[in-house]
Amino acid sequence: MGQLSDLSDAKKIASEIAAELRSLPIKNTLTQRAVCRKYSQKISQADPEFVIQLAKELLEGYGLRWQAYEMIQGHKAAFKMIGQSELEMFGQGMDSWSSVDSFARTLSGPAWLNGQAHDEMFYTWARSNDRWWRRAALVSTVALNLRSKGGRGDVPRTLAVCQLLVNDHDDMVAKAMSWALRELVVHDPQSVSTFLRENETVLAARVKREVKNKLSTGLKNPRAASG
Repeated sequence: MGQLSDLSDAKKIASEIAAELRSLPIKNTLTQRAVCRKYSQKISQADPEFVIQLAKELLEGYGLRWQAYEMIQGHKAAFKMIGQSELEMFGQGMDSWSSVDSFARTLSGPAWLNGQAHDEMFYTWARSNDRWWRRAALVSTVALNLRSKGGRGDVPRTLAVCQLLVNDHDDMVAKAMSWALRELVVHDPQSVSTFLRENETVLAARVKREVKNKLSTGLKNPRAASG
């Protein structure tokens, strides 16, 4: 493809990616990811601004959300350009748990971990009227605590988000709360146990059950594992 720096070329390449994805005889995450990986290799030497624009075209022009996120994730220089305004732009239109989790696991959480976004943005998301932004705030904390992705454990920021949503019983939010707290258990079970005890009367039943299971057995659902 040569040196890619002309942002107008992003539309053309986005169109090519979308067409190739549509033409796949078997459409699943594995086959689509192979296409994205091929193009990620082709744009590996492109300017980061080009990659950001390409991702924007994929998202806004073709609704290819997780594919757009992974294009950025796969280009180190482009990922380093991601800040608060970019995160909020790429998060627009999230409308399902899968779109939120892709966004938070691929972009917003790692950006937070790397210091590319301020804490207050995530606290603002947690106060949103939109359930999906509230879930995004919680799932973003996973990167702070997931060892396989470089998380080192962050009790203050994780519990700050959880505290803001402690009364939220929306199922999508409660599931994310459980996930956030269970990831933190690995680093500081005592702090998680104290959080549960102090908020026993207001936390959703799912959160209390799953996190207590994690604290006592190391599993979210020990019955399912034993069955």
